[in-house]
Amino acid sequence: MGARRYWLGNVPATDDFGQPIGTEFIDGRSRQGPWGLFTPASWAIHGVGRLGTGYGQRYVQQDDGEFMKVEG
Repeated sequence: MGARRYWLGNVPATDDFGQPIGTEFIDGRSRQGPWGLFTPASWAIHGVGRLGTGYGQRYVQQDDGEFMKVEG
C-alpha cells in the first residue's frame, strides 16, 4: 500500500454546486471541463464519471477530522 495522502487545504461547507459537504468529497473534473469540489451526488450529475489521474480523487473524513484520499 502506498503512502497515505491527505487534503491539505480548507474544506468548504459546500461544493461548487452549492451542496453541503459532509464526510466525503471529490476533487475532480466536471463534464464542462473545469475542476472543482463535488459531493458524491453532484459528481453523479456533473462529474466525468471516473476517478484517477486526470479525472478526480475521492477524499473521506477520518476520525481525527482530516480528509484522506481513498480513491483516484
